Amino acid sequence: MAAVVDNLGEAVEAAKNNDLEVETTKSESKEFNVQNLVDMFTKLNPLAKEFFPSSFHHNQTKKSDNFNQVPVKQSAGNVNFSNKRGRNNVNQGRRRLNGRAFRAQRDDSIRRTVYVSDIDQTITEEQLAGLFSNCGQVVDCRVCGDPHSVLRFAFVEFADEQGARAALSLDGTMLGFYPVRVLPSKTAILPVNPTFLPRSENEREMCTRTVYCTNIDKKVSQTEMKSFFESTCGEVTRLRLLGDQVHSTRIAFVEFAMAESAIMALNCSGMVLGTQAIRVSPSKTPVRPRVTRPTLR
Repeated sequence: MAAVVDNLGEAVEAAKNNDLEVETTKSESKEFNVQNLVDMFTKLNPLAKEFFPSSFHHNQTKKSDNFNQVPVKQSAGNVNFSNKRGRNNVNQGRRRLNGRAFRAQRDDSIRRTVYVSDIDQTITEEQLAGLFSNCGQVVDCRVCGDPHSVLRFAFVEFADEQGARAALSLDGTMLGFYPVRVLPSKTAILPVNPTFLPRSENEREMCTRTVYCTNIDKKVSQTEMKSFFESTCGEVTRLRLLGDQVHSTRIAFVEFAMAESAIMALNCSGMVLGTQAIRVSPSKTPVRPRVTRPTLR
């Protein structure tokens, strides 16, 4: 009986010793693992920024099953950059659409326009438009001066392509003292700013006394230009000389006292004024008097 008790005591003591050894081993293992982690963390750069993939910003509000993602605030610079890039993309898309629409509109206008040459100096735009009115509705007629010829040329735009095709049959028709040539146009008529067009019957009458001049030498003054036209055509009542720093020549609108003087001025197309041969054509816009604005005090 005493032997059994001694054996039982030894067994209990051995079990305690085994439990102690296991706990010691676990604590040593924990201390070893923590020390390794401390050593690893001390080698990291504390100033380094955390990297987040691009997909994280799109899904930062979503939660996974295992952990919650921490939302990251985007800096103001990045927000402005992304917004600016978005606006640029939208603007580029609009420019592409506007460019395609403009080209389509221009091509349609070219198909509806004919080029007319060898026009007598005495022929007005109204007379030329009247010649082509039997072919279709004329929406615009622009007579231009040619510095290399006493004759002029014009562009006539119709409301539809059928009118332009019908106008080609008038090639060789006598208009004034010369037969006109009619060909398909390769360019469209540049539209006139509606704000510059005549607004009343009085301004339409002013247009009949006004010519439009281009290719004017920049060294030519307004006084010299007025003297040039008055010496050959008649009294000039108003003259507007315009130019900028971009173009090498200037333009002018010259209003005469008589409509006959404006018709005579068309013959000046091709004459040299200064160092340039000027171009003269009928004006579609009147020369309005300058509006004096009251000075602010």
